Amino acid sequence: MANDKPASILSHEKIETSNFLMIVLILLVLLAGGMVEIVPLFFQKSTTEPLKGVMPYTALQLAGRDIYIREGCYNCHSQMIRPFRAETLRYGHYSVAGESVYDHPFQWGSKRTGPDLARVGAKYSDEWHRIHLINPRDLVPESNMPAYPWLETTPVDAGAMPGHMRALRKVGVPYTDAQIASAADEVKGKTELDATIAYLQVLGLALK
Repeated sequence: MANDKPASILSHEKIETSNFLMIVLILLVLLAGGMVEIVPLFFQKSTTEPLKGVMPYTALQLAGRDIYIREGCYNCHSQMIRPFRAETLRYGHYSVAGESVYDHPFQWGSKRTGPDLARVGAKYSDEWHRIHLINPRDLVPESNMPAYPWLETTPVDAGAMPGHMRALRKVGVPYTDAQIASAADEVKGKTELDATIAYLQVLGLALK
């Protein structure tokens, strides 16, 4: 009888009753889907080439970015404006991949306790940022952002910058020998607060 025929190896019955077969097939589907979605991005210029006007961070800006990551600012502030009207009305043009090609690691994400910072560059003065980082409630009384007063008195680690820039050059950031050689002098005498402000002030300026 037809109902007595043995089930094929990929029949619903076989798949649903075999944990191993189910896992293998799920992994194959994820692998195929991932390749279809991800691999083409490596060949699209819009995702692999810098946007016109995007330059590698200066030594001071790079030091500020390191501090931004070290202090966990990304835990509350995304740098990814989504292509929705409510987002672009508040923050500006939506984020594009070409803005972040020199970011290792990039700061895109969806966690947003505080405002998105993708376009914060030049929005406020250096002095505003200085006051805000030392004690946010001096400017925004209802803010729940932590204060970072130690940044004002902590010098930037100038000796670490050349090595950091050489490492970034290995992953594609086009730092020149001259930029690397002058990195320590560029940040010498600067505080971590100066560096963080320099980093914040350059965010989003390339895309008009």
